[in-house]
Amino acid sequence: MGETVSFASNGDTASGYLAVPDSGSGPGLLVVQEWWGLVPQIKRTCDRLAALGFVALAPDLYHGDYAEHTEMDKANELMQSLPPDRAARDMGGAIDYLLGHDAVTGDQVGVIGFCMGGMLTLLIAALQGDKVGAATPFYGAPLGDMAPDWSTLSAPVQGHFAENDDFFPPSAVTDLERQLTDMGKDVEFIVYPGTGHAFGNEENALGTHDEQAAATAWDRATSFLKSKLS
Repeated sequence: MGETVSFASNGDTASGYLAVPDSGSGPGLLVVQEWWGLVPQIKRTCDRLAALGFVALAPDLYHGDYAEHTEMDKANELMQSLPPDRAARDMGGAIDYLLGHDAVTGDQVGVIGFCMGGMLTLLIAALQGDKVGAATPFYGAPLGDMAPDWSTLSAPVQGHFAENDDFFPPSAVTDLERQLTDMGKDVEFIVYPGTGHAFGNEENALGTHDEQAAATAWDRATSFLKSKLS
């Protein structure tokens, strides 16, 4: 079981859920929430990652607010009203907190995020440069006007995307993969046949949970993170 921690965020304070492995140490891993917020499912994800040896921290980007998995309208409202600069500060503060934590090994952290958090995973990886040693976005990417300055992205990326996704269409995702590889970035985007958006979330709010694809993507992502951060 993890705990709630506070950390500095550009002159202010933010909080998040921290899970540490039983061994007492491991690579640091930033976990970025879906549009629901820092809900129990994200905390369970941190616990699962800690069981695999990661020191996992999920910052509370909505600062105490959240939507139940039955409240899609509220989730969309929370996502749309999230100040991008505050989210970037909070994620950056969480990365610095991990890098300064006694339990964290190494001088880089990984980032994993889902849906909205998948998009933010790639954004913060670009913004934080060599502080990030690996990034694994799930069914989310900054497309079009949301794109950051990709020249500062140095982390290897392994992304996991749905074949049937109106939020982040696979054609746009593969176009982004091509753009980044053409820039010399180490990027692989995997599209899972027959899956829908959020196929990895066991709460199944969209009716798209795919147990087999979720397990495959999870194993690939965590193996990738271990290989890059250990």
